[in-house]
Amino acid sequence: MRDLNFNDQPPRFKGKVITDQLAGSITRVEELAYIIRIDEVMTKTLITIAPDASMSDVTDLMREKHISGVLVTEKENLVGLVSTEDLIKCLINGELSAPVRKYMSTNLVTLNSYDFLTEALKTFARTGLGRLPVLDENKKLVGIITKGDITYGFLKALEHDYHEEEVRRYRASHLFEDIESDRTSLILRYVIKHYDFMHGGSASSNIKKALLRLGANPQLARRVGIAIYEAEMNLIIHTDHGGSIHVEIEPHQISIYAWDDGPGIANIEEAMKPGYSTASEEIRELGFGAGMGLFNISRCVDEMKLESELGKGTQLTMKVFLKKDETVGEGYQTDKE
Repeated sequence: MRDLNFNDQPPRFKGKVITDQLAGSITRVEELAYIIRIDEVMTKTLITIAPDASMSDVTDLMREKHISGVLVTEKENLVGLVSTEDLIKCLINGELSAPVRKYMSTNLVTLNSYDFLTEALKTFARTGLGRLPVLDENKKLVGIITKGDITYGFLKALEHDYHEEEVRRYRASHLFEDIESDRTSLILRYVIKHYDFMHGGSASSNIKKALLRLGANPQLARRVGIAIYEAEMNLIIHTDHGGSIHVEIEPHQISIYAWDDGPGIANIEEAMKPGYSTASEEIRELGFGAGMGLFNISRCVDEMKLESELGKGTQLTMKVFLKKDETVGEGYQTDKE
């Protein structure tokens, strides 16, 4: 498993011409590290030894259980850990009969069972250790975790994700063919609040997910997701009260409508130019307002219409026409308009 650098923030779309490489930069594994808790993947069946046992007993235990470290406990309390490295030191000194307490490590690094895996990954990276004891909220020893446990936990979660997503996609992709009508469409509506940066990008993310479940290919979902993200951020940044986004999904096209009630755009032609922005310094300090939003939208959609009136608001209409291999809704075909 590759090392995950949790100090690096994933690239955003702020002030950049969007490429496929920038779209969707956080992997599912990185996301899972913030979802799965340590107690879900740690080894709970503990192999322990007493501090008064001999190092010879440690040798036998490691050979029998095929492990490279043993927790040392006294009256159910964690007092140390003896590793292969400690055993090698003992062998070099020819002291297999020495008590475990002489060679065990007592300056232990531990984890909390209720923390997320991101904490375990950070600690492994910082310390270089191969295994870490896990304590509960009462500081009682409840498990031990290795990098292998984390890898297995990720694989198990990804497998679960895969099976769940397959079921969802099967159900969603048959939506259009299972409903009989002259023209079937799915309409998604989202209310976008002014200056709500906390939820910025939520609408575009949800729409992208919906398209994938409906059977859209990833490239199409990315294009639509980027266009809606830019429209969403414009509503958050440049409006008086936020606005609304409606998305109508049909087997042959996707129509997107974004509108607000003000303040409106004074010069639409000027606003469409890359780099043109009316964003305040406060917004620019947050990394937004570089004037690339409408330009990025125009690159992602097949048809775009921007209408605005000062004091009344703005309406943005976007359309994406689906090719034969992009048709949304498995097996659905129509020649009706």
